[in-house]
Amino acid sequence: MVVDEVGRRLGIERWKTKDGARQAYDAARRIVLVEPVTYMNNSGIPIRIIASWYKTPPEELLVVVDEMDIPFGQLRMRVSGGHAGHNGMRSVIATMGDAFPRIRIGVGRSEQGENIDFLLSDFSAAEREKLPEIVDAAASGVMLWLEDGPERAMQFVNTAKIA
Repeated sequence: MVVDEVGRRLGIERWKTKDGARQAYDAARRIVLVEPVTYMNNSGIPIRIIASWYKTPPEELLVVVDEMDIPFGQLRMRVSGGHAGHNGMRSVIATMGDAFPRIRIGVGRSEQGENIDFLLSDFSAAEREKLPEIVDAAASGVMLWLEDGPERAMQFVNTAKIA
């Protein structure tokens, strides 16, 4: 949802699915948006293929990912780090190294303990009400990263208050 919102803000209308990802390229801004369509555990593979094609070093890659260890709606941004048990991040780190910025969007954990079913389930009605604000804040963080760099983006993302 965040990548789609960034695409909307950039006026990107043409997407294609290739190399295991839905992707769009804005030649004027030299921006590539990538949404892996592989299994999450393999999401680093299309990212590596596409980054290699566009000669994008890891520090110029921004990964946006959901995170169970952060409460629903909270955002966190770092310029590098580990995978925190997230298999998608583990895959990206395995293919790109860990020196890339990332925005983590909190989805929380299941109260029943079945996290895989929880992650694959629909949002609750209360969560759906908050999604536009969460997506807006995360997309704004991405746009700040693109326009002003990681420090300004981290300042915004790490202090964002979602009602």
